[in-house]
Amino acid sequence: MMGERYKQFLISLIFLPGLVLFPHCDKSKQQNLIPNVHVNISLDINSTMYTGLNIVGGYEYITGGYRGIVVYRMSYDEFVAYDRACPYDHHENSDARVDVEDNGLTLIDSVCMSRFLLLDGSVVEGPAERPLKSYRTQLEGDNLLIFN
Repeated sequence: MMGERYKQFLISLIFLPGLVLFPHCDKSKQQNLIPNVHVNISLDINSTMYTGLNIVGGYEYITGGYRGIVVYRMSYDEFVAYDRACPYDHHENSDARVDVEDNGLTLIDSVCMSRFLLLDGSVVEGPAERPLKSYRTQLEGDNLLIFN
């Protein structure tokens, strides 16, 4: 009986370090740990402050979220909103933010050069493996609500 317990003890000593250390080896599992911050924003989309949101395909950068938010108008009544923090390097560089590229279809982090699709926040290329953090949106009349 003592021999069986000793055998189980030895097996646990062999596998325990691997179980504890293995999850810390993969940087991709650490990506997209953008801190959760409270977001509850209301924008008047007809305001002169947000003229970029007056047309389909337009966008605006606004204050809020973890590193700012980019809001994109997909259709007459559909909007998307993403945090501007890149899921790859937001811990290493506090100045790194995604910006809409001239093509109007993708966002780029100029530090790590990861690109993301503006329609859904998914990764197009780069070291980032996770999509951008998105926020919920709801259009009520002329007011766009952005929240989590």
